Amino acid sequence: MTATAANNLKVSQDDVEHIAQLSRLTVPASEREKFTEQFNQILNYADILEHIDTTGIQPTAHVLPVSNVFREDIVKPGSTLEEVLANAPAVHNDGFKVPRVIE
Repeated sequence: MTATAANNLKVSQDDVEHIAQLSRLTVPASEREKFTEQFNQILNYADILEHIDTTGIQPTAHVLPVSNVFREDIVKPGSTLEEVLANAPAVHNDGFKVPRVIE
């Protein structure tokens, strides 16, 4: 573990074990130190980001401008019952006849 990470420890190996248990993951004891260091590196980076001045910057949901890509909702004539049932392998009472699945 680096000296910087050791000075800013926020997550302990017990925390890693608890997080693994909540996540239903098995983390071998030999891997706990590695995960502890990685968690702390992530949290240290989040601390750095927390100190950046964002005054005057609007929050965004996307990094690129996004526009509505949907088409206009235009009513069009649908198919007739005869057209729909024309390709059905079997028809019963103006509907598709399917094999029985519940006996």
